[in-house]
Amino acid sequence: LETRDVAPSIEPGYLRKLMPTQAPEKSENFDEVLKDVEQLIMPGVTHWQSPNFFAYFPGNTSYPAILADMLTGAMGGVGFSWLANPAMTELEAITMDWLGKAIGLPEQFFFWDSNGRETGGGGVIQGTASEATCVMLLSAREKALRRLKAEQPDIEEDHVFLGKMVAYASEQVHFSFQKACIIASIKSRSVPTDDVGSMRGEALKKAIEEDKAKGLVPIFVLGTLGTTPTCAFDNLEEVGAICEESKAWLHVDAAYAGAAFVCPEYRHYMKGVELADSFNFNPHKNLMVTFDCSALWVKHQRDLVETFCVDSVLVDNPYSGSGLVKDYRHWQIPLGRRFRSL
Repeated sequence: LETRDVAPSIEPGYLRKLMPTQAPEKSENFDEVLKDVEQLIMPGVTHWQSPNFFAYFPGNTSYPAILADMLTGAMGGVGFSWLANPAMTELEAITMDWLGKAIGLPEQFFFWDSNGRETGGGGVIQGTASEATCVMLLSAREKALRRLKAEQPDIEEDHVFLGKMVAYASEQVHFSFQKACIIASIKSRSVPTDDVGSMRGEALKKAIEEDKAKGLVPIFVLGTLGTTPTCAFDNLEEVGAICEESKAWLHVDAAYAGAAFVCPEYRHYMKGVELADSFNFNPHKNLMVTFDCSALWVKHQRDLVETFCVDSVLVDNPYSGSGLVKDYRHWQIPLGRRFRSL
């Protein structure tokens, strides 16, 4: 692999010129298939696994991850409920607690504490950090909507509240934050950073107070650990305190830098994480796990489930709703899911 060019030297549309106009009707032997892969596909591959690849972020895989992907493909399960694939669901809960301990997360993000008692929190594997941000923003929106309707029961129309909601993030935030705000139909506001690219409590408080004076409602703050432009770290202690005052959901996006927290000497960068409502990082960056694998933890799984719980007789079974199992379809936007925890 190290002898190949990292970036392909082809032009857009190259493959369509080389492929037949319709799918073949007869099979070929495997040697011919591999020849096609080498002659047609490999010239158009950007080699992320090359030792000479230095773009974007480290996205390296490993033999264990590749073997697990092979087993996952062979099993072919779709784990939308515990009954649909018990091992898939239970292994994910176990490994998410393992992974949370490995990076030093507080116990309130785990399924079980050190005494084996359920905490009310827990983890789930999303596809990407972009999905995690979107899922958390939607959860924050629904939680805020329930609170506002309880505080002002005379207002029945949801759009009255939704039109006032605002989400905040550093001016260095990943662009997926804006996409999540578009999907959730929530106003977004960029918060200025200090001279090292960090979002601080004072700047966030100023932005929130300005919006409150306009009659707007802060519901969500995205704190970043390892920003895309400069790998800056927002001050979670300061930001978290402002979020508690404002009743805003604090989601921590550590997609890029979170893998470093397996090393205790780097954990000071996430000081204040106990104030967060949710935390996310990407094992497929730096931890040698095949893409896609984005680890998301929440303090209160109920907030997540109440947002995405939509049941049907199609998936009805004696275990769902018993309190004994987790149905991960309620923890994400899609219904089905892969056996990523393997």
